[in-house]
Amino acid sequence: MKVLGVESSCDETGVALVEADASGVPHLLAHALHSQIDMHQAYGGVVPELASRDHIRRVLPLAKQVLSEASSDLQDIDVVAYTRGPGLAGALLVGAGVACALGAALGKPVMGVHHLEGHLLSPFLASDPPEFPFVALLVSGGHTQLMRVDDVGQYELLGETIDDAAGEAFDKSAKMMGLGYPGGPALARLAEFGDATTFDLPRPLLHSGNLDFSFAGLKTAVRTQLLKLGSNVCEQDKAHLAASTQQAIVEVLVKKSLAALKSTGLKRLVVAGGVGANARLRDMLNAECAKRQCRVHYPELALCTDNGAMIALAAAMRLQRGIASAGPDYAFDVKPRWDLAAV
Repeated sequence: MKVLGVESSCDETGVALVEADASGVPHLLAHALHSQIDMHQAYGGVVPELASRDHIRRVLPLAKQVLSEASSDLQDIDVVAYTRGPGLAGALLVGAGVACALGAALGKPVMGVHHLEGHLLSPFLASDPPEFPFVALLVSGGHTQLMRVDDVGQYELLGETIDDAAGEAFDKSAKMMGLGYPGGPALARLAEFGDATTFDLPRPLLHSGNLDFSFAGLKTAVRTQLLKLGSNVCEQDKAHLAASTQQAIVEVLVKKSLAALKSTGLKRLVVAGGVGANARLRDMLNAECAKRQCRVHYPELALCTDNGAMIALAAAMRLQRGIASAGPDYAFDVKPRWDLAAV
């Protein structure tokens, strides 16, 4: 079974072809990705209308590229999967419309996929895939959640952010420091030249007794510190502040993840989403999980951001288990807001 996956939830257009063979292990045949970072930089963030228009321009050329790299043609596709939500409504409609039109033209079934489920399952395409059950830390631009995952489609929400997500804390702090867009990677690069102990920033909800997150207060503390430093803050102080900010975010993510492992009694952690590429987060999680004899799994770095491979994979894994079906109904809708636990 070959599944073509289309991702268009925000500012990356991704297309991929995944094959699920008789062994039951899906593997990636080819994928292509276009990032809209350069287009949105001038505005300091994603402009939804521009994002949607760019998806329209990119998705078909990317599909042709993927099929060529996989030495496949359109008739080899068994299922067309697309991101149904959550995400920007206009951007989601582009991927859904193209996928359903392609399915109708080929007479092949189509399937809408939850964007976060794609992230959650993406480590199964890595060289060291996890095994069920596990705790999942989902950390992307707009989401920070801890889930207990017993199998595909069996998700229990353990904790989530009550305001800003970790990715938003990275991006908004970076913007206040004048680091541009996208802020998270820029802040992480600058943090390499700073001392994380320089500024005493808060770790919100670290001792709350639950597994929820809150990063809005940290963002406010960063702004307050910048005001204290004044308009002529030197680059070294900015690097120290970047390092201190990153450390505060990472420490909360790590300690909450460890608390989730302890509360569930599980010994396996999966980290997925764009923030999962952060080197400091990976270093701390690797070290702390090793102390506790726990395994931690990540997607390949190229698959941490939004991509078509994770959408095709999620569809293939659901179809393999018989917990979802792909049908010939080419009428589609999208879900800009969609609870993963309800999937």
